[in-house]
Amino acid sequence: MKKSNLKALRRRLPSLNALRTFEAAARHGSFKAAAAELCVSHSAVSHQIKLLEQHLDVELFLRKARAVELSRIGRAYFPILRDAFDRIAEGTELILLHEAQDTLTVQVYSTFAIRWLIPRLPDFRGKHPDVQVRLHTSQWDVDFAHDDIDVCVMIGQPVHRDLHYDPLFSSRIFPVCSPAFLESAQLEQPADLAKHPILQVYPSERDWWVWLEANGVTNVDPATGEQYDSYDLAMNTAMQGQGIALGMEPFVTRDLDAGLLVEPFPSLRIYNEDSWYLVCRREKAQTEKISLFRDWLLHEISHDTSMPPARPEPAAESLRGIAATA
Repeated sequence: MKKSNLKALRRRLPSLNALRTFEAAARHGSFKAAAAELCVSHSAVSHQIKLLEQHLDVELFLRKARAVELSRIGRAYFPILRDAFDRIAEGTELILLHEAQDTLTVQVYSTFAIRWLIPRLPDFRGKHPDVQVRLHTSQWDVDFAHDDIDVCVMIGQPVHRDLHYDPLFSSRIFPVCSPAFLESAQLEQPADLAKHPILQVYPSERDWWVWLEANGVTNVDPATGEQYDSYDLAMNTAMQGQGIALGMEPFVTRDLDAGLLVEPFPSLRIYNEDSWYLVCRREKAQTEKISLFRDWLLHEISHDTSMPPARPEPAAESLRGIAATA
């Protein structure tokens, strides 16, 4: 095939409108939501998707009674188009802004934002004035396939192959309460928690169970207490003498040092099952703005004396056992 013919074949692209419609429908997982975003009718979205499928001679969506979902080919095609439209959007923004200032959208939990990140952000801005940080807080993890987020800080496990994970730190958890509450309460052993209000963080509801199980406590049900959507709220409520919350390092360290909170059982700190990571889409991991933020964040963490010590490595016997069963 002649080179000119090959180039023409490569440029025989589907309708841009059809591609844009497909990308929106795939991102939302809904024709209706795509129609709302694009300000067109549901039937117009359906029509554009059909035209694209006919052009490619493939089925991109599986139509069901009340929903649609991507086909195998649709799942492969979507990230390619998503990245292409992201690059077009970023290039357009660059032209329109003239100043070429990068915007880095960062999602974090509210506790991490309030108690750790926000006090340090002026240092990042001073070192990298060309990168504008747009901070978004949520108690729920990012869905990078659908959310307009560059990078997030999350606690969990590195389970998605299409995401890049940078380990940040491990946390220890332990009960905390106000000094006045401890003075009036009879907390001689962990089982005594059953006599007092437990403050639960429901997006992290397993954390209390992890601590209780690790310390052999079977008579306490943390789900019966008041429910909060963040560690920050639960710890502030405990500070006011309204019950016992879990504290998490490094976010509780300043309150302990100031005497606003105390530990009823100071020798019973345990490591959370999950660890903290900086996460982004794998293909964007080496972009300049993310690399600058990553390097700065890792430097700040390494110099933060309130960080807990590194999680102990498993014993050699345990590692041999794991290898034997792998």
